[in-house]
Amino acid sequence: MLAVPPSIDPDLLRSFVLIAEGGSFTRAAHAVGRTQSAISMQIRRLEETLGQPLLLRGPRGVEPTPHGAWLLERARRLLAMHDEIVSTFRTPTVSGTVRLGTPDDYALRWLPGILARFAEIHPAVEVVVTCAPSNELVERLKEDEIDLTLLSGGNERPGMVGQPLWHAGLRWIGSASHATHRRSPIPLATAQPSCVWRRAALQALDDAGLPWRVVYTSTSQAGTLAPALAGLAVTIGLPGPLPPGLRFLTAEDGMPPLPDFAITLVTGRLGGQVTDTLAEAIRSGFVEAAITQA
Repeated sequence: MLAVPPSIDPDLLRSFVLIAEGGSFTRAAHAVGRTQSAISMQIRRLEETLGQPLLLRGPRGVEPTPHGAWLLERARRLLAMHDEIVSTFRTPTVSGTVRLGTPDDYALRWLPGILARFAEIHPAVEVVVTCAPSNELVERLKEDEIDLTLLSGGNERPGMVGQPLWHAGLRWIGSASHATHRRSPIPLATAQPSCVWRRAALQALDDAGLPWRVVYTSTSQAGTLAPALAGLAVTIGLPGPLPPGLRFLTAEDGMPPLPDFAITLVTGRLGGQVTDTLAEAIRSGFVEAAITQA
């Protein structure tokens, strides 16, 4: 008889994905509501089941081994399918209104597909979307003006636990036909001074000894991309498709490295079934997006 391969508990894979994406056992433990020792035990069980080390501590935190990197892509796919099956057969009829906050660039890039899918499964739910900068969304969440929100990592307040959805390095963005980044001081188009991305960009330029000046300020990503497209400024953003006429600027262009940032999902104090259902749909949507973009 053929030997039956050992089965893998989806909870083990979920913890593994959270650690590999967030680079931290502690953040993964907060996200799933477990202790750090419990998460560590889950990873040991997973490694014993598969017979290979999956995670190692590196200079940027916990990083997947080569076997772990191979598993990460497939674990995302399997969990997305698992969650879709469970939600299809077990999700009860949900109705009501849920108020979602998001920065505008996240709304444009990720939410159309997620909200369209959610509307198909839960037609009795009305989703009211508020687009605003992350720091403003945090205040609205505290005042119970929204039920849950996407945030740029680093905007969470004490007591707020954000679940990591997506993690990548910030990128410099400039015109594809102008050498705006070669000017001195470098003209910048950024968000308001409280923006964590802006602070990170200015710190990177200061550390590299590159003079700069902010010439355009906007609360929206479109408002910072427009002057970059015109060759009037350099801006920052996340990796991904860019409008025609823009390109990413790298070390070869003389631009300093930027830190990694996460997109997190934070739920307000009130919660509820409708809020939890949308939160799960958003988490699943980001997992599917990560698979598509891998």
